Amino acid sequence: MTTIKDSVHDHIEVTGVAADLLDTKPVQRLRRVAQLGTVKLVYPSANHTRFEHSLGVYYLADRALAHLGVEGRQAERVRAAALLHDVGHAPFSHNVEELLHRRTGLYHDDVGGLIERTELGDVLAAHDLDPERVAGLIGGDGQYGQLVSGELDVDRMDYLVRDAHHTGVPYGTVDHERLVRELTFVDGELVLAEGNVQTAESLLVARALMNPTVYTHPVARISKAMLRRATERLLDAPDIDPAGVRRMDDPALLVALRSNPETGAFAERYDARDLFKRAVWVEYDDVPDRVRELDHEEVRDVETEVAEACELDPEAVIVDVPAEPSMKESTTEVVVNGDVRRLEDQSPLVTALRTAQRQQWRLGVYTTRAATERVGTAAADALGLDIDGALVSDVRRRAHTTLDEFTTEAE
Repeated sequence: MTTIKDSVHDHIEVTGVAADLLDTKPVQRLRRVAQLGTVKLVYPSANHTRFEHSLGVYYLADRALAHLGVEGRQAERVRAAALLHDVGHAPFSHNVEELLHRRTGLYHDDVGGLIERTELGDVLAAHDLDPERVAGLIGGDGQYGQLVSGELDVDRMDYLVRDAHHTGVPYGTVDHERLVRELTFVDGELVLAEGNVQTAESLLVARALMNPTVYTHPVARISKAMLRRATERLLDAPDIDPAGVRRMDDPALLVALRSNPETGAFAERYDARDLFKRAVWVEYDDVPDRVRELDHEEVRDVETEVAEACELDPEAVIVDVPAEPSMKESTTEVVVNGDVRRLEDQSPLVTALRTAQRQQWRLGVYTTRAATERVGTAAADALGLDIDGALVSDVRRRAHTTLDEFTTEAE
């Protein structure tokens, strides 16, 4: 048994297969993958990693299994899956995941091949655990996969509390002990027991508040977009293997970006926190449907068009179109008066939070400080935006800067 002091859950006792997995190279690599990617450029204390988060998920999974009365080999499978649920993450976590998925066909939870061809598979086999079944649990397969990847998974419970703790933002604080204690299975579905509508709502509210404050903060979005652009240029180099990039850690990716002539300028900007500024920042209802539906190549075409119109290098313009607003937590199931009901059918908060989420959505166009005015005008024209509502150049935006933006180093 290994006992580890954790900043969120205090002492975590790691036993059995998890203890043997702990010191494998794929798990230790997670010490060098930031939990929040570039968010540290907004919140300087957000330096926590996927390693400590994985320990937290293991801890909560262990507590949930105890409350659910799950023991033996099935419990060991779930504990292993909880500890390993993030071993497939690329450097900087989710920041470049979609980009690498286009090149490799793999998301971070597609770990079957990784487990089988590394020492992870050997450790699992030594404990008489099938690597394929553990990989399936990480992907959310079966009844117990819901604990690791689902609407009520322990992954979400840990990262909300941990991210709030390390950023200093209080909105992610949820009663994870109660959430774990009130989990139950009804007809094979993981639900919250009777009397826990408000418990489920707290998880929904925490995620809804952390999203604009931390996960999609404007500076975090700009730095993520710049990192994606640089990584895409890196992947275009003839000697770069996308699968190899996927297995890098954060420092290794930064070294690769610094070393490549095509991406060195980005690395210098990242190191100095010299980020692009917002030329366009426009609300959901002011963006035509066709723009919100642009695919990756179409977005690149718009960037090229805007850059050419402004006589800029194409790499100096980034168009950032977020995915459609979604709220997976609203499908969480709770027991009400003996019946299993979806939270979205039971709670009036869901409608309000969906409205807030849509109102928080923004399309962004980023460029160098000196070019914000002309890029804003050209981008609004190329995208068919209302120019008065869309332009938020550096000068204009500073005139309306909020206190929150000052306190989180937005500029």
